[in-house]
Amino acid sequence: MKLTVSAGPLTDVAGDVLVVERYAGEPRLTPEAVRVDRALNGLLARALAEERFEGRLGETTHLHAAGRLAVKRLVVVGMGPRGECTPESIRRAASAALRRARDLGARTVATGVLGTRAPARVRAQALGEGALLGLYTFDRYKAKKDESRAVESLTVAVAERGERAAVRDGLRLAELTAEAASFARDLINEPANSVTPTALAHHAETIAKAGGLRVRVYDRAACERLGMGAFLGVNRGSQEPPRFIHLAYAPRRAGRRVALVGKGITFDSGGLDLKTAEGMAWMKGDMSGAAAVLGVMKVLPRLRPAVEVHGLIAATDNMPSGSATKPGDILRTMSGKTIEVNNTDAEGRLTLADAIAYALREVKPDELVDIATLTGACSIALGALCGGALANDPGLQRRVLRAAEEAGERLWPLPLIEEYREGLKSDVADLRNTGPRPGGAITAALFLKEFAGATPWVHLDIAGAAFTEKELPYAAKGGVGFGTRTLIAYVMAAGGRGMRRR
Repeated sequence: MKLTVSAGPLTDVAGDVLVVERYAGEPRLTPEAVRVDRALNGLLARALAEERFEGRLGETTHLHAAGRLAVKRLVVVGMGPRGECTPESIRRAASAALRRARDLGARTVATGVLGTRAPARVRAQALGEGALLGLYTFDRYKAKKDESRAVESLTVAVAERGERAAVRDGLRLAELTAEAASFARDLINEPANSVTPTALAHHAETIAKAGGLRVRVYDRAACERLGMGAFLGVNRGSQEPPRFIHLAYAPRRAGRRVALVGKGITFDSGGLDLKTAEGMAWMKGDMSGAAAVLGVMKVLPRLRPAVEVHGLIAATDNMPSGSATKPGDILRTMSGKTIEVNNTDAEGRLTLADAIAYALREVKPDELVDIATLTGACSIALGALCGGALANDPGLQRRVLRAAEEAGERLWPLPLIEEYREGLKSDVADLRNTGPRPGGAITAALFLKEFAGATPWVHLDIAGAAFTEKELPYAAKGGVGFGTRTLIAYVMAAGGRGMRRR
């Protein structure tokens, strides 16, 4: 869908559907809606009164323009109480309005810059993100696609000349963040027989070629030379060869160097500690962290932040076979630490251990963020709409949490309780890969902390939030692309505010 800016009032914009906002608890229409209502000879106010439209966030209704405007229909969307309007409210309202317009068969939609209080650029970005992400679908494998219900354009009317540049910038940023999240969603929604470690590497190479990034893909032999025994231990039972992916965005003037590490388990059967059939149902999405990192790297060259960013992914599946790693086996990591594998279904942390060790040795980042569908314990603690953030550096953790709030993605800080480290002690190795069941998200993070060392590090456990079994306000059933927009906001803040102009 194309996003454009139009100079002038809402009443002058042509299209199939015009979106008008309504706030809860306010009997009067907004000034823009009043102008629309006058053009309709009071039809809008009467229709809302008759329907008892309350303006709850995401509530929608529609009416015909009766030939009195340059549009065929109006969609009214609830914004919730004016005093509680946030960029996230705008995203949800925009998604609801565009979905209603799509269901009405609209090809072209027009609206003003929804919301209040926030600067025009911030509101425009939220508007564009909600519209684009709300209309996302994954129908690649369906023989019959309903292309008749595709919205082709959204025009944003801006009457104030001084706000037009800011709105254009906000919409441009929305296009890029939505592109990144949608790319991540596509990868997650693809079946595991399509998104293999080799396929992820091909995607990385395509991204690098298109954006002028540096890329290096390590095969099994190269990983063996690097000493990635934990990563290769996970791959041992697989027919699919492993791939370690290193993408780098390195502008000439970069103030900070950041490493983003994404968990890249393309399918997780549990290994010899086999999952149940129900437990395996969505395990094609166990590479959601890798998908998020690839989505970020895809758009960074066009965002142009003044920060050096390295995207790292240890890609493999986790399968049972006669050659698979067995409970009790000991693996030697790239850092030199040894790990007793007491559960082959705790494989993601093994791959991340070597990826983090690689980052410290080869990248030497100023700070590091890993993102992973790591523990069921985190989803039990925080549910399906929130990820956990654990860190060895409170300042970095605060910045990542601020980025998540800006992006509208829920993250909650969890503590790193050092006493729980006792649960990772092994009688035969430096540590084992799982601890007791209680506090499992914390012990998993403590395991990764062993490899991050003194480097400022944040671990994002997105096990619950990465995949949804029902439609969300602006995510369809399936892969959410969770964390992609948070990482973009974090990187942009690390490189200075805003998107650099050409």
